[in-house]
Amino acid sequence: MDRQIDYRHLESLIALLTVARLGRYTAAAAVLGVNHSTISRRIDALQKAMGGHLLTHTPNGWELTDLGRRAMASAEAIEQAVAAISTEDDSPTLAGHVRLAAPDAFSAHLAAPTLAKLQAKHPQLVFEIVSETTRARQTRTGMDLEIVIGQPNVRKAASTKLMDYELRLYATAEYLEAHGTPQQLSDLAGHRLNYYIDTALTVDKLDEATSHLPPMHRAISSTSIAVQYAATMNHAGLGLLPVFLSKHYPNLIPVLHDQFSYVSEYWLVGREEALRSKAVQATVRALNDAAANGDWFILSFADQAPS
Repeated sequence: MDRQIDYRHLESLIALLTVARLGRYTAAAAVLGVNHSTISRRIDALQKAMGGHLLTHTPNGWELTDLGRRAMASAEAIEQAVAAISTEDDSPTLAGHVRLAAPDAFSAHLAAPTLAKLQAKHPQLVFEIVSETTRARQTRTGMDLEIVIGQPNVRKAASTKLMDYELRLYATAEYLEAHGTPQQLSDLAGHRLNYYIDTALTVDKLDEATSHLPPMHRAISSTSIAVQYAATMNHAGLGLLPVFLSKHYPNLIPVLHDQFSYVSEYWLVGREEALRSKAVQATVRALNDAAANGDWFILSFADQAPS
């Protein structure tokens, strides 16, 4: 005879669903607003009620067992039933907590404004954006979605190309007046570059971009593209920067644009469990639409760059 799951296990099913999507107890605890031990206690109680292990620990994080997948189906049904409850004006709404990791330029200028619009339509959606520039995770470390640069190679995940973008060289008039304007690529050897930190760069596409340039000394290197912009606009050297943003800064002068351009791509990665969430699906659609339409949001301080 099957063991019975009563209403007291509803919270346990939601805890299981969240761990299955994020792969970590700590990440699930943060999303649900409880502590790690509460998640552990709820899942232990559910395992006792169902008579077996629901999760197994792997190098990729916590994964569902066969019994866990049965429980997951029930948890998703509960989630869908809750989401189907209409608002007072009887219009459909979305609710949920979505975690996104993305490079900082994408985060600030496309993801944040796009998700703000989605949240305005569905106020019960909650978003967390982790700003980072790295490879797609091979282990499941608490993110529903990732935006990465260059085509990822991941297992148990779906990936789709969002858009291409260009990197080109820029400098200020003050820098070029002090150090001369390069006339050909070979002239770059006498200039300094503001770019990513070599030893901290794990993204092949970004590393490959500088391989098409002569060896250049570094001026100010940073893992943050905002810092690279600040260094370039304060005359520290040439910046190898995204065109979608740089063209809006009036004090950034194109350098050798007729001779050099490097094309990279943004890709979206979603884990199988996360992509079954209605909230995550809506987030994916919104990001795809924004990327297709080139909906970059350029901050007002772009016209107030330092001289």
